[in-house]
Amino acid sequence: MSSNGYSSSVPLMENFVGGKFQTSNGPVIGNVTNPATGQVLRQVPGSLKEEVDAAIAAAQEAFVSWSATPITKRVSYMFRFREIIHRRLADFVAVIRQEGGKTVKDAEGDIIRGLEVADYACGFTGKVEGMFEKNIATDIDMLQVREPLGVCIGICPFNFPAMIPLWMIPIALVTGNTFVLKPSELVPGAAHLLAEISLEAGFPPGVFNIVQGGKDTVEALLDNPHIKAVSFVGSTPIGRIVYQKASMKGIRAQCNMGAKNHAVIMPDCNKELTLQALTAAAFGATGQRCMAISVAVFVGESIGMLPALVEKAANVRMGTDENSDMGPLISAQAKARVEKLVQSAKTQGAKILYEGQPPSSKGNWMGPVIISNVTTDMDVYNQEIFGPVLVCLQVQTLDEAIQLINSNRFGNGTAIFTESGVAARKFQSEIEVGQVGINIPIPVPAPPFGFTGSKDSMWGDLPFYGPTGFAFFTRPKTIVSRFKW
Repeated sequence: MSSNGYSSSVPLMENFVGGKFQTSNGPVIGNVTNPATGQVLRQVPGSLKEEVDAAIAAAQEAFVSWSATPITKRVSYMFRFREIIHRRLADFVAVIRQEGGKTVKDAEGDIIRGLEVADYACGFTGKVEGMFEKNIATDIDMLQVREPLGVCIGICPFNFPAMIPLWMIPIALVTGNTFVLKPSELVPGAAHLLAEISLEAGFPPGVFNIVQGGKDTVEALLDNPHIKAVSFVGSTPIGRIVYQKASMKGIRAQCNMGAKNHAVIMPDCNKELTLQALTAAAFGATGQRCMAISVAVFVGESIGMLPALVEKAANVRMGTDENSDMGPLISAQAKARVEKLVQSAKTQGAKILYEGQPPSSKGNWMGPVIISNVTTDMDVYNQEIFGPVLVCLQVQTLDEAIQLINSNRFGNGTAIFTESGVAARKFQSEIEVGQVGINIPIPVPAPPFGFTGSKDSMWGDLPFYGPTGFAFFTRPKTIVSRFKW
């Protein structure tokens, strides 16, 4: 083992700077392990400040020519980029399953949902429009155009190692910016594949770069004076720090953070549809997604559906193959944290209705958990669990349910299950949450609409992808001219 902690028996993840893979001289900060088995797959270095600065310098140098490249040519690069990703879907699925412990279905969804944003970015021409007024005053014309910002950075979480980078990279690049990505140190493999594909697609050196690392690498990125925008997805505490630090420096930031998503179950709902939706939304992806349903709010007599919900949870298939519904948690630390929250619910007076048994003692397996008799002062309600746990509350009216959700500090997603158009319309009108599902448990917007979380779930006025994505990565410039003849 070397002085920086590197073991020659385990591959070390590389940085990607100026179109070349490079070995970092920074210390090893952790192992990439298979969550299903505990096997160590790779090691991750903490990139040194000078290595981070070199990546930003490469991106800054590339920006000069890339921003002047005709739009149609930039889009043609992106067409090749997305086409190669399509061709290598199996490679992405394999690495996402191995590093993230995802089921086949979840791993496929990870890359396919990211590709939808790449598809959208390929239609960039005409989506960012300027303005022109001739003779706005005597002999004076006025033109407004939108121009790229410069070097942009992306800081990504572990739960969607392909989709989240693809929320950022395609739109940033087609609008003329260059990009430096910091993938999660827990799941860096998908980002490495994106770097390989950027080479095959022919992107000029420095247009897309990757630096490995953790907290120190993030700080080095944010401290560099040449970055112009930061895209962040992760926890609320870290997102706040990123947003505040960027804002203090005048850097544009979009931060998609934590969540506590509620589903309201009305007595008139389609019971089978609702039960299936709750089970999939609470336990799919092992609850490790910001749009997971983690709170079920039963209105009135709908609480009687709980025994049937427990039956559904008992039939959740744990594993990572094509027949599985739910994989392991990402790490031993994540598992310990979720188990501690479940234990706190018992201590604070809640009732554990169901607690599934893990299929293996190896890895980070944990079965589905359903908790009833939960109140809003319990830790299991107030904290984002990020695990396969569904907490259940009961209220008597829809108004109480709306008040409960609106009182929560998060505003990422919510849903209502009802056959009443009146109840659905009231809910969508009065709820203070960015993304609302009606008989849809996880209402993630398609790329043309943009991701619209709110409150402590989203900081920044220009959210990811959609029209706001194009606006985030460009700034307006107005030209006023006069010529006399």
